Amino acid sequence: MAEPILHLEDVTKKFASNYLAVNSVTLKLHQGDLVSLLGPSGCGKTTLLRLIAGFETPQPGTIKIAGRTVAGAGCWIPPEHRDVGMVFQDYALFPHLQVRKNVAFGLQNTKKKNPAEVKKRVQEALALVGLSGLENRYPHQLSGGQQQRVAVARALAPRPSLVLLDEPLSNLDVQVRLRLRQELRDILKAAGTSAIFVTHDQEEALSISDWVAVMRDGCLEQFGTPEEIYQQPASRFVAEFVTQANFLPARRRGEVWETEVGSVPVEKYPCEEDKVELMIRQEDLILQPDEAGNGVIRDRQFLGREHRYCLQMSSGRELIARTQTDNLLAVGTRVKIKVDPDTWQLFASRSCRSGD
Repeated sequence: MAEPILHLEDVTKKFASNYLAVNSVTLKLHQGDLVSLLGPSGCGKTTLLRLIAGFETPQPGTIKIAGRTVAGAGCWIPPEHRDVGMVFQDYALFPHLQVRKNVAFGLQNTKKKNPAEVKKRVQEALALVGLSGLENRYPHQLSGGQQQRVAVARALAPRPSLVLLDEPLSNLDVQVRLRLRQELRDILKAAGTSAIFVTHDQEEALSISDWVAVMRDGCLEQFGTPEEIYQQPASRFVAEFVTQANFLPARRRGEVWETEVGSVPVEKYPCEEDKVELMIRQEDLILQPDEAGNGVIRDRQFLGREHRYCLQMSSGRELIARTQTDNLLAVGTRVKIKVDPDTWQLFASRSCRSGD
């Protein structure tokens, strides 16, 4: 297999009072892959990005970019010599420079090029991000989405081995963000560039990336494809943060796990413990109006393609369900909740988790 574009080995970063912002993170990224660092505020994802960029020093750990050690093992390469492009959250464009000069600025730390080569690189980068013809505009004459694409063009112009993006879409309106995240993926794929995104938006991470690295308290909680992260969360934290699932206590009753919404065979989810938690995704709850049901619809939200129901159970527990909009259920309706036995996931001690 080809050498990874990025290889992190036991990368750690401590700040004052021995606070571990990044705790022994190891991962690999290959040519052309896009990975999202996903997690809540303070989980260490931006610090990890800064370590890769060279704005912070690991202590300890090693970082290799395109097969070259840039940090660790007695080596330190400054940011400008790491062959890395950076897109900041606020884009960091120079307001007094035209678009073409902002993009050309990204070439100043590369090997000296003649003016014709610089012009060619700028034109290619602007064409790639769909901004040809806007070379002479200033940042204030552009929309937020166009400014973001200028920042991407500046990062791509030197043709770096790796592009780092720190929440590049967070300052945009929702509709613009939805459109640009696909454009951004298309741009990076067309350039054949490997990239790392920092985001706290689950949907953004799942839709834009080839791989997702979920972080928690400085640690890498799970690394996998978007489908793996969503369908097979490795921990309760991942299930709650990414899948936004429901958790129900289950007690062994003979050969079944018994929950307040039904039973499931123990053989499907074997465990030696007598009490476990079963996870069920919001979209896997089936709601049927039933006066004898043990759930009541407390609230309903219309989300366009689906409804989100907040269910109050007889036990006092609250569950969330998402359904298609064709069968509208009124607030106050008593419902029976059904679950396909194949859609549960077991969470207990590590030895009992399904998939281990």
